[in-house]
Amino acid sequence: MNLIIPMAGKGTRMRPHTLTIPKPFIPVAGKPIIERLIMELCTAFKGKSVKNIGFVVNDLDKKNLECLVKIAEGINANPKFYTQNPPSGTAHAISCAHELLSGEVIIAYADTLFKQNESIDYEFNNCIWVKNVANPSSFGVVKCNEVGVITDFVEKPQTLISNLAVIGIYCFKDGLQLSYYINKSIKEGIKNRNEYELTFVLEMMKNDGIVFCSKSVDEWLDCGNAKATLYANERFLKFTEKSNLVSSSALISNSVLIQPVFIGNEVEVTNSVIGPYVSISNFSKVKNSCISNSIIQSNSVLQNANISQSLFGNFVNFVDKSSQMYIGDYNDIFMGSLSEW
Repeated sequence: MNLIIPMAGKGTRMRPHTLTIPKPFIPVAGKPIIERLIMELCTAFKGKSVKNIGFVVNDLDKKNLECLVKIAEGINANPKFYTQNPPSGTAHAISCAHELLSGEVIIAYADTLFKQNESIDYEFNNCIWVKNVANPSSFGVVKCNEVGVITDFVEKPQTLISNLAVIGIYCFKDGLQLSYYINKSIKEGIKNRNEYELTFVLEMMKNDGIVFCSKSVDEWLDCGNAKATLYANERFLKFTEKSNLVSSSALISNSVLIQPVFIGNEVEVTNSVIGPYVSISNFSKVKNSCISNSIIQSNSVLQNANISQSLFGNFVNFVDKSSQMYIGDYNDIFMGSLSEW
């Protein structure tokens, strides 16, 4: 089967972090969001192999391209890259990878993480993955009949129609059929806010008698903003808390690690309390600090910090005693005497 991942968006809700790196590369429990997504899909579809992964991108540097190649090759899939510029909606993004629209196809949005405790063993068919939520008015939802067939697609309903929110993963048994309806939608100029959306394509297919079922996931972890990404980090650390996620090359001195935590390669932690639910990526340094429920990316230095629910980018230098911060890449911040720096 083929996997298509639209990831050309600007990630504005995750700024300042996405000013320097695309959102799918922000680490969750030590791995980029995009890698976590692909790993979970492979686990969910145990017994089926992904032949090609189509990454629909806008502008990626060589380092990030190489990262995606490595992730794809790690599951023995062929990485393929397609450019969407400018971003013109989800249906348009999928059309950019038109050569992969044949046979069994999975469409997965790059900021969608999930957990599925049981592998999927049903006959591959048209299926939309959903999660029962308490606030359906914030999401696109589906309404199903008594046998689980989808009867309606509704975007952010203001009255209660269904609690089944669409999480951003779609399975199609016939990619050529999907391609036909996407092209039809674009040809007819069916847009929302000047974008060609997959929701309209699905509605067209349903109206023509094509059947979709729904598949509920055990847990949905949307990484659309910083707060949600921190929660995803917490959950994935919880899922793996019985594993040793502290690199053997990390230097931990006079410090306490409250599990679960992820500590990357050549990280230095001195006179600090780290955890629970903290991820510290490669080559970062933490001194005289207390950190919980936070993500610290690579090559950053934190001193005298007392933080929680915070997200630090790469190459950040930080000396402070604040309680909550979102700091992007390449920032130097200190609030104290120069002798502390």
